[in-house]
Amino acid sequence: MSPKPFVGGNWKSNGTFASIKELAASLVTGEATYNKDAVDVVVAPTAIHLSFALDQFKGSNIQVSAQNCSRTGPGAYTGEITADMIKDAGLNWTILGHSERRHLFNETNEDLAAKVVNAEAAGLKIIFCIGELLEEREAGKTDEVCSTQMDAIVPIVKNWKNIVIAYEPVWAIGTGKVATTEQAQETHATIRNYMKSKVSAEVAADMRILYGGSVSPANCGELIKCPDVDGFLVGGASLKPQFTDIIAAAAGSN
Repeated sequence: MSPKPFVGGNWKSNGTFASIKELAASLVTGEATYNKDAVDVVVAPTAIHLSFALDQFKGSNIQVSAQNCSRTGPGAYTGEITADMIKDAGLNWTILGHSERRHLFNETNEDLAAKVVNAEAAGLKIIFCIGELLEEREAGKTDEVCSTQMDAIVPIVKNWKNIVIAYEPVWAIGTGKVATTEQAQETHATIRNYMKSKVSAEVAADMRILYGGSVSPANCGELIKCPDVDGFLVGGASLKPQFTDIIAAAAGSN
């Protein structure tokens, strides 16, 4: 049996209270267009909008996630938001390892390992992002890069049931370029085989591996047909009411 499809919406540094209220209302209404029990949906607003978003989605099946958490605990760390604070605010999810955090804010594999430890200890579930740069793909290093990024957390994860992996080819994020279905399936299958060899066959079979990289209503239908694509981590398209179409495509694949 295939893992339950999962669709994440990463809103990045976008949104106002007014726009989030409008979008949330549309997404909640859109639940009537698909079997909401057939898919897990998680959206990640900015930190300042998290509590407001929780209120907007109350009573729906749409969950709310943080976009990041600190590698530290509480203390003299100005500007940091700890995993415990996120959990205390009523959230159950955080994104970790997004390429923008890795490449724009210089987060290392060691940083992310520390964040995973803290997130798990706080009782958070994690959308863990991995993926290669264009020059790494062109050099044939996609599998090596993804494996190295996974190597950082495999020894420390305590409960794989609370981890979702998002493969995001960096060259496809926000560029309009999309990995072909063949490229997506090949890399997702490699990630699943990695999990089988490094963790267990059971964990590999149950692991939800998402594709992220210019996902849209136009291309999600073909991508979700790939045997090892279990859903999506969506950026820009998750800020529009048509995000419901992507969710519906994933829900209908199960």
